[in-house]
This record gives sequence, structure tokens and C-alpha cells, in this order.
Amino acid sequence: MINKLKVKGNLNIVVKDKDGKIKDTRQVNNLVVTTGLNFITSRMTADTAIVMSHMGIGTGSTAPAAGNTSLVSQAGSRETFDTITVTNNQIEYTAIFEAGDQSGLITEAGIFNASGSATMLCRSTFGGITKNSDDNMTIVWTITVSA
Repeated sequence: MINKLKVKGNLNIVVKDKDGKIKDTRQVNNLVVTTGLNFITSRMTADTAIVMSHMGIGTGSTAPAAGNTSLVSQAGSRETFDTITVTNNQIEYTAIFEAGDQSGLITEAGIFNASGSATMLCRSTFGGITKNSDDNMTIVWTITVSA
């Protein structure tokens, strides 16, 4: 019997206004890109790769492709994860883009291992979500590894 390893991810995005009222919520799948798959493999053989630590959002709408290494049009700076939870074959990354952070019509997101020059694990695009300057956007990104 041959096992085939699968890596998939999905995002739960919630935008709240300044009063904490939910303005928008989305469930979106993502693509684990080639650099992300290579990163996962490198972690199995050595402890030299820097762990995934940041999430970025952007305004690009080009569909995710395996060869992506960055967001098409990053909005502002990448956020350090607020929480990381590992349960069995899943890891959940949570980042909060707070009031005063990036704003505008957000259409893409990605996970990286640094705030600047970095390895991208995965990327997703979605229908535009308006984030005003006083809104909070929380993204909970779950990556599942299965056979």
C-alpha cells in the first residue's frame, strides 16, 4: 500500500468594526505553494529552517499558483502570530490585524517565516473584504497534514 501525504489549509476570516460588531466573515481554502512543501520537508530532516511566524494580507487578485513566493500586493507589514496551536495533524495560526493596521479592500493572505525576506508556506485569494482603518480583522488559518 502506498500512502500519499496531503497538506491542505483553510482560513476563517472575521472583520469587526470599532464597536466589536461582526461586519464580514469568510471560510476560504488555500494553496500550499512549492516553497511551503519544501519547507515542510526541510523541517523533517534538520532543525535549521526558521519556523513560520507571520501572516500577511494584500490586495492582489491573481489566483494562487504553486510557484508563488510572496503576496502579489502586500498591504502594510506582516503580523506576528497571536497564537499557534498544534493538535494531532493540524496547526492553527491566528493573526489579528488591528485598528490602525492595514486597511482597504483585502483580497489575499499568506503565511511566512519572517517579517521581511521570507519563505512563503501558503497563499489564498478571496472576494474582497473591506477593512476600514478602525476595524479589526482576525484570520485563523488551519493547516492539516493527512494521508
